[in-house]
Amino acid sequence: MYKIIEAYEMVPNIYCMVVEAPRVAAKCEPGQFLIVRTGEDSERIPLTICDYDREKGTVTIVFQTIGASTTEMAKLKTGDSFRDVVGPLGKPSELIYKSVDELKKMNILFVAGGVGTAPVYPQVKWLSERGIKADAIVGSKTQSLLIMEDKMKEVSNLYVTTDDGSYGRSGMVTKVIEDLVAEGKKYDLCVAIGPMIMMKFVAKLTAELGIPTVVSMNPIMVDGTGMCGACRVSVGDEIKFACVDGPEFDGHLINFDEAMKRQALYKTEEGRKLLEYTEGSTHHGGCGNC
Repeated sequence: MYKIIEAYEMVPNIYCMVVEAPRVAAKCEPGQFLIVRTGEDSERIPLTICDYDREKGTVTIVFQTIGASTTEMAKLKTGDSFRDVVGPLGKPSELIYKSVDELKKMNILFVAGGVGTAPVYPQVKWLSERGIKADAIVGSKTQSLLIMEDKMKEVSNLYVTTDDGSYGRSGMVTKVIEDLVAEGKKYDLCVAIGPMIMMKFVAKLTAELGIPTVVSMNPIMVDGTGMCGACRVSVGDEIKFACVDGPEFDGHLINFDEAMKRQALYKTEEGRKLLEYTEGSTHHGGCGNC
């Protein structure tokens, strides 16, 4: 059992939990994820790690209630426990493999949409701990859904925008990117994490601006091991699986339209069977035979 040290609702339908998981905390890096299971018969849910404390042996997760399983999770309180916490899974951000001197020469822009702020945070925090303050854009539909603003301010040069103009700048995150570039900002890398449609248009814009871009395909993960085929994605001429090959990929090579169509099909049993039939041996990741 994995005890929940802290649990609270950040904004309507978005929850934060600090979980005691010392083995995961000891090994995880920014960009990786874990799988949680509420009870013996509960669904396995992959969630990107929002934060970790190696000394305390804790990891922090942030999730939005969407279906039955996340609604069940949201009922857990401080002092309750998860049946399982498995991780770290996936590949860490490529930034952690670069030297500090190399990173200090780079101008990096992070773009987060909605709950995507949670997986962006450990990356900008990791950079900040090494004396590097990256620029970060956090977008939200409205002020009441904005999360982690204070924490992001501590570790980045933060620009907040809301779709309805209720707080910060007004408009989509792509508008802020255009504004910053127009103001003279030059970026060597953009890391975008959020809804699929947001990442698609960020990648489209940065391709036009000549900014190399990394996106996280965690929104399409289901079982977290590559066996279900849900996170199969075309990256250039290759077939990849977000949970075992990613979740981060070159945003300019992702076929977003195909990925979003698959995401919609996978929600029904009929759609899953169709994908399995049409994709054949490339439908599954992992060993490919399970």
